[in-house]
Amino acid sequence: ISVVIAGGGTAGHIEPALAVGEALRERHGARITALGTEKGLERDIIPARGVDLSLITPVPIPRKVNAQLFKLPFNLSRAVGEAKQVLKDVEADVVFGTGGYVAGPAYIAARSLGIPFYVLETNALAGMANKLGVKMGGIGLNAHPDSGMPGEVVGIPVRPSLAEDPNGNLAADARTKWNLSELPTILITGGSQGAASINRAVAGAVEDLAQDFQLLHAYGKKNDPPAEHPNYAALPYIEDMGSALAVADLIVCRSGAMTVAEVSAAGLPAIYVPLPHGNGEQALNSRDVVEAGAAIQIPDAELTAERLISEVRGILDDPKRLASMTHAAAHASAGDVANTIYLLYMPLPSTQSQHGHESRILPLDTVLTSLEQSSSLTRAESRSCLGKLETLVPGWLEVCTLQSKTWLRLHTDPATGRTLRDVRSKIRTALATYRS
Repeated sequence: ISVVIAGGGTAGHIEPALAVGEALRERHGARITALGTEKGLERDIIPARGVDLSLITPVPIPRKVNAQLFKLPFNLSRAVGEAKQVLKDVEADVVFGTGGYVAGPAYIAARSLGIPFYVLETNALAGMANKLGVKMGGIGLNAHPDSGMPGEVVGIPVRPSLAEDPNGNLAADARTKWNLSELPTILITGGSQGAASINRAVAGAVEDLAQDFQLLHAYGKKNDPPAEHPNYAALPYIEDMGSALAVADLIVCRSGAMTVAEVSAAGLPAIYVPLPHGNGEQALNSRDVVEAGAAIQIPDAELTAERLISEVRGILDDPKRLASMTHAAAHASAGDVANTIYLLYMPLPSTQSQHGHESRILPLDTVLTSLEQSSSLTRAESRSCLGKLETLVPGWLEVCTLQSKTWLRLHTDPATGRTLRDVRSKIRTALATYRS
């Protein structure tokens, strides 16, 4: 299967698309190609992850009448043409978009070529490009309910490896890399550009907090380096976020959709300081984890050094509260969203079933692994889940052997109107039964 991912501009668009692409490549042998622009962070992030990047013309939508507005039709036409050429060159089977400047042209190109496309909205409030994609016929998927865009709620895909440090190797590497001790660690980041309000609060709080804790602070590439202090490691940007999350006991950060997803996947308690711009989506992004007890939220206007000290000490000085938040954080992750999206929604290889119905097949081990990771089932429970479903709905799915390998075959039936979506709905029903 050849998949083109389209999510560019910011890490919040790029990382979810990459998470799905990398899962498809590593687990299912898919060919992955990413669309991007000259202006976005994808120029650095995507090639570094070993994914082919094809650049197209950026198409920002001006919010007011200016010169860019009059260039919009020409830029859009050019970008769509470039995207169509990429889709043809890589013989794309499917397009998966997450918004940003490249998503709109990708959706239009996919529709014009008759290629199925999927639209994942990671923010609590949907953006313009993704809303357009669903209106054009894309299959909508949401990270949050009530985003304003039609589509089922699946969560945000993150790299599974981001949450994995069973032997403590990542944390040990982080201590060596950043000269950290064994003190409890507070990770502080305002994103790739930093956050002035967070930096100011940290500057006033570091002397107090560094008496009992150590701080790992990403202050932003465009900002001046802060003053040095004992137990305080300041960096313009943290490239290895996996190690930083592994060594941290608590994080202070913005609440962009991808940030919240990665912090939740790492099972880390958090103090979120939502960006006070836009339509309030950052505050909504972290709402569920705050309500679950895994995090607290400080409005940007209320963030001071004194407030930061109070909130941090209220968590780290109280072992019972820290343990409770850590437990809640560990259960706040949506699971292996990337693989679940592929299993339940994206097209699978076709074959002809013994019943004469159209069918789709997946390696059985892939299905069982996905059930385990997305539903916390054991291998035996996963097999039982599929076995019961096969018995309850005979002819809808079956375990079969092809080329000396075991597969799960999903049957559709055009004669009765049974679609692949109906079959996948049965799988979701089984999952819900086991979860309850």
